[in-house]
Amino acid sequence: MTAIDSSLPPQEPDAISAGTTATTAVQGRGRIPWRFLGNRALFYLFTLWAAITINFFVPRMMKGDAVDQYLARNRNVSPEAAEALRALLGLDTDKSLLQQYFEYWNLLLHGDLGVSLLHGLRPVTEVISQALPWTVGLVGFATLVAFAIGTIGGAIVGWRRGSRLDALIPITTFLSTIPYFWLGLLAIALFSVNLGWFPIGKAYGVGVTPEWSFEFIGEVIHHGFLPAATIIIASLGGWMLGMRNMMLTVLDEDYVMVAQAKGMPNDRVLWRYAARNAVLPQIQSFALSLGFIVGGTIVMEMVFSYPGVGKLLLDATNAKDYALMQGVFLVITLSVLLANLLADVAYAFLDPRTRQTEA
Repeated sequence: MTAIDSSLPPQEPDAISAGTTATTAVQGRGRIPWRFLGNRALFYLFTLWAAITINFFVPRMMKGDAVDQYLARNRNVSPEAAEALRALLGLDTDKSLLQQYFEYWNLLLHGDLGVSLLHGLRPVTEVISQALPWTVGLVGFATLVAFAIGTIGGAIVGWRRGSRLDALIPITTFLSTIPYFWLGLLAIALFSVNLGWFPIGKAYGVGVTPEWSFEFIGEVIHHGFLPAATIIIASLGGWMLGMRNMMLTVLDEDYVMVAQAKGMPNDRVLWRYAARNAVLPQIQSFALSLGFIVGGTIVMEMVFSYPGVGKLLLDATNAKDYALMQGVFLVITLSVLLANLLADVAYAFLDPRTRQTEA
């Protein structure tokens, strides 16, 4: 036997035995894409700074302010009291916009969103915290149900293309084209006025004190069923149409044909191969919907007199209550950015191409 020369450089491993780049990416499928997530986090931090800056300057470019609106409703306020109110709200003219901007950031970092003149100088955080659960509970639940039904239904319709199920697409699309306020008014006229099945509006009955009891929860569900149903009907068509179109694209891919050629059960091919890849674009849209849940549906809350964040924002805008407007916009911005960040994380784990790009 010949001895192995130790002076020779180590040989490169065979490319086939070591695996290609794609094989290495598949083998490292469980690795967390830190670079991708870090880049997205930096992008969202910059977006948050820009949104907060715009949120500060835009209301101050409007004509008049909250004190002017308050003085128009209360003629007996002295000039000294008006100046004190402006100083309390951070609207005093003795400070420049840049000074007010830095003070706003200082208060914001300490969790102080100011006080609302519209609500009797109550803290903005307290006002928003009372309206936020109603919007998240109603609009959030309706959005989740609409997304689940539309995505599953669209996947089934796309899988069985050419069948009678295709009739669901134009029906749901037509319902989505109806203006929401008109759909809500029709629902109130039919189910509340004529049939008397549901209350006309509000989150609970007049004179009822909110409490954690089965009676109160049942009343909240009874009052919220009609607005939730109209939200689901109005948004179902978009989810179903989008998922159905993506299914038609995915079904022509090679991996779906190979899975069917191997004799895999249709249910497994549908849910583990076709629907799993077709749902990826839906995630971004769903993230945006989750973010805008906090903003609420202003039209819905106006039609059904629902005490949510959307109506709160509309009242604050009409009264030019800067502190309340900025607080609501900040909550909406944070919710949208957080929802998009979570969607990017989910996308990175569901789509191997994201991890392969980092590798």
